[in-house]
Order: sequence, then structure tokens, then C-alpha cells
Amino acid sequence: MWSSILPLILFVCLGIAILIIFEVRARKEQQVNSDQSEQPMTNSDTSDNQNNDDGCCGEHLVCERETLLQTNAKVEYYDDEELDALIGIAAENYTAEQYQMIREVFDTLQAKDVPGWVRSIQLRNIQLPLDIREEALLIVVERRKA
Repeated sequence: MWSSILPLILFVCLGIAILIIFEVRARKEQQVNSDQSEQPMTNSDTSDNQNNDDGCCGEHLVCERETLLQTNAKVEYYDDEELDALIGIAAENYTAEQYQMIREVFDTLQAKDVPGWVRSIQLRNIQLPLDIREEALLIVVERRKA
């Protein structure tokens, strides 16, 4: 008698264990998703965002000033008009002089200006050399964490 019921009991127990695992995983994933969506709002409230140096309004989940995406068509210059000579040139084809021109502009930027400068460079179709691009992204990531 037990030999015919035992496989059925094991099958039911296995099914229950699988359901429990999926339920725990779903709740954990839901909690992670809710934590991620709440995180930008808990870092500082909207009134602080409206008055900060970057000019963020606090109305968006991710501050438009901190993204490197081309969110608007307005090109903003950072006293770097000379870089317009590099429009359309591939970064790997820059001469030492052209590279130095970009390096000098980048080295004079304040950390808070780097995201806007990178957006400006993208809008102007100027390619950054790989090392400068990586440094800029590191600065942006550090600013987002702060």
C-alpha cells in the first residue's frame, strides 16, 4: 500500500516546494523593483532638487542633467568652441595636437559640468578619445552616488 502512495506524496511535496521557491523569488524580485523605483525619491526631496546647483527640477525619476543621453537639441558650449574643428572625425584618427585640445578642455572642467559637456560633445558630433570618455563616465557615476 505504501509503495503506491509514496510516489504520489513525494510528487505533491515536490510541487509544493517548487511553488514556495517561485513565490519567494517573486516577492524578492518585487521588493528589489520597488526599492529601485523609490530610491531616487528618497535621496532628497523635491524642494532640495529644485534649489541645487545642477538645476534639476525633481519632477523626473532620473535627473535629466545627470543623464548622458541626448535629451534636448540645445548645444551648450563650455568655452570649447575650438573643438568644433573635430566634428565628424573619428576619435582614433585624432592627431596628438587634436587630442591635447580635448584633454585641456576636459581637465579644466568642474565635476558638476562633465555630464553637460559630454551631452554637448555628443550633440556636436565630436567623438571623445576612449580614455577621456572613461574618465568622464567615472566622474558622472561618482556624482550620481554622492
